[in-house]
Amino acid sequence: MTIPKKISFCLWLFTLPIIAQTYVIDTVQDKYTFVNWKANTIKMAESSPAFKSLFHKLDTIAKGGKGKLHIFHIGGSHIQADIYSNRLRSYLQTMSPTTKGQRGFIYPYSIAKTNNPGNYKIKYDGKWSGYRCSVKKDSVAWGLSGVTAVFKDSVSNIKIIANGNNYHEKMYDFDKIRIFYDNWSDDYEISFKQDSIVSKVIENKQAHFVEYALNTTVEEIEFCVRKVKDTANAEFLMMGVELMNDNTGIEYTSIGVNGGSFSYYERCRYFKEQLLLYKPDLFIISIGTNDAYHPDFDPKAYKKYYTDFIKLVQQANPDCAVLLTVPNDSYYKKKLPNPRTRIARDVIYQVAEEQKMAVWDFYEIMGGFNSSQKWYTNRLMPRDRIHFTVMGYRIKADLLLQALANSWENELQLESNSILNQIINE
Repeated sequence: MTIPKKISFCLWLFTLPIIAQTYVIDTVQDKYTFVNWKANTIKMAESSPAFKSLFHKLDTIAKGGKGKLHIFHIGGSHIQADIYSNRLRSYLQTMSPTTKGQRGFIYPYSIAKTNNPGNYKIKYDGKWSGYRCSVKKDSVAWGLSGVTAVFKDSVSNIKIIANGNNYHEKMYDFDKIRIFYDNWSDDYEISFKQDSIVSKVIENKQAHFVEYALNTTVEEIEFCVRKVKDTANAEFLMMGVELMNDNTGIEYTSIGVNGGSFSYYERCRYFKEQLLLYKPDLFIISIGTNDAYHPDFDPKAYKKYYTDFIKLVQQANPDCAVLLTVPNDSYYKKKLPNPRTRIARDVIYQVAEEQKMAVWDFYEIMGGFNSSQKWYTNRLMPRDRIHFTVMGYRIKADLLLQALANSWENELQLESNSILNQIINE
């Protein structure tokens, strides 16, 4: 499903500055009575060994202990926009002085001519072309991000600014940077505006990145991509960037591509090689809206994709907790509520039970079939009734935070709302 220009414009609007991160659930429950607030739980987490381990590790870090915990969140346009995922990231990374990990993997979407999250900024010059794994006519090498920008001219300067319109000032800095690109070719070279800033270079030919250690900590950096060989079909493929430091705490990586589905991510040749660089502790899978969008939706194929993806995650970490999120109720071509989401929901529950993982049923929480009409009427969704408004995304993020915190409290037999209050009052 390719997002129309009008929807892309709406998503861009959602990334405008947010002044404060105010928890909204307590103030909107009486107003939006069509939401099934009581359904907001993480189901089956109590019987999952992976989630038991996750909550203990989270609790140690939240209470000041040293440690690293890595969350991945993958999906389509909801995650590319990084609105509700960034809200979760900010909550978790600021719940105590020991929880802010590195910013980690990002994609400079602007150079690929698609909407960039507002919480970091990209500046560039030169002519780039963008390709998404979710566009059938596109054909290029993709990695973890599912997006690749291609440069064929002589010189381009790219500036990465780690802090944009975020909930907290100066959230991120870094002293290492990885650039994922087609390093099987030597047609182009990468150099930095301040060459003296680089102290060490490590290249990885299998996962296709080069890592630069810096001799100082920075919040932004500018580098140059320059053609050095005028060979036929010379090109530079940008597959991603990672902003790194040695912080302990929580790292939250969002992977999203507009129109993304399991079948489209399967087109990413280097997805596995790049995922296996990491050891995720929690992997949130929010893939399904686009899979179930069209009338030719195949539940058996969807189940196989889901199961295979969980097995891939477990290759990176056999003990990873995987949270399967049921897609939101939505409309098909703005005309009719999509009945296939209910079928996808049934498949998700089957997979979670078989794989001993957990489910966050946002479809049920929204109110079930055709609930998106009520969300739209109450200005929580735009006219497409697929995406959400700013308030809609805030509610969605705060609901998932509440559900995670409650499961965490239950697992460790903590006082009700003690974790949630720590997070939202920090």
